[in-house]
Amino acid sequence: MTLAGRRKWPFSRPMRRIILSAVCLIVTAGSAVTQDKIDVVTTTTVLRNLTEAIGGSHLNVVSLVPGPVDAEEYEPKPQDVLHLKRARMLVRVGLDYDLWADRLLAQAGNPAILRGAEGYVDASSGIAVLELRGMSVGPTDGHAHGSGNPHYWLDPRNAEVVTANILEGLGRIDPAHSKDYEANRTAFVQRLSQKLAEWEAQLQSFKGMPIVAYHNSWPYFARRFGLGFIGFVETKPGVPPAPSHLAALIGDMHARSVRIIIREPQDPERDVSFIAKRTGASVVTLATSVGGRSGIDDYFSIFDVDIAALTKVARP
Repeated sequence: MTLAGRRKWPFSRPMRRIILSAVCLIVTAGSAVTQDKIDVVTTTTVLRNLTEAIGGSHLNVVSLVPGPVDAEEYEPKPQDVLHLKRARMLVRVGLDYDLWADRLLAQAGNPAILRGAEGYVDASSGIAVLELRGMSVGPTDGHAHGSGNPHYWLDPRNAEVVTANILEGLGRIDPAHSKDYEANRTAFVQRLSQKLAEWEAQLQSFKGMPIVAYHNSWPYFARRFGLGFIGFVETKPGVPPAPSHLAALIGDMHARSVRIIIREPQDPERDVSFIAKRTGASVVTLATSVGGRSGIDDYFSIFDVDIAALTKVARP
């Protein structure tokens, strides 16, 4: 190639060496920062957000289940095993909610996050479990969880227990940053107490109000805010309700003047719409997960958005 055809560089050879060395240093530094972060895997987006709130900049947190997906019906993906292979900590819901994670743990073969290991955190530890019963499913029972109803994070006060479990786990695997984790949790709990007072005030006029829901996700929410769920459209997860059940539920709603039906974004609309037309009740769509619907991007906004929806559509 002739000199005329060669690419002309704007810098001299020594200057090019200096620039190349600087670029390499930047790339290496960036890689070091990424490697210094602790890889944590959670089964749900709620646990991811709570873990990020405690871990701050020290963690790289991945949720196996995307926000809009029902975690109880989640079908694991091949990349989930890869996430678990490199994780130093796993945070799971427990109470039979994410049993599919056990198979992934076996496939990953990572001893650091197996049951009993320092990096294994069952977020339900210490929770006062509701609806503890046998494995059989009754005719009006919306859960098949023998370990109790697993939707405990929908009582905001339980977030104190969950974050305490996360804090304990992080202290085991990364004691060098334990003070940072403790400070983050203290700030989280303080904000939680302030928000809880706001939410309780907003739902004060709903205390004792009879409500029907599609799926039995709400006992912890109901206990905290004094709501009265009298029945559920779904009698068994994934199984459409029988016509006789719908007829009985409609009759009960008329008798008790039920004005609210709650469904989650992933719940089918047909049966809910059918009941609403025959009772005159309002349908309110509430989400239970971070990312479950527009505007819910952290744990606090689950309650901000859901309570706003309740008070707007179903004001007493």
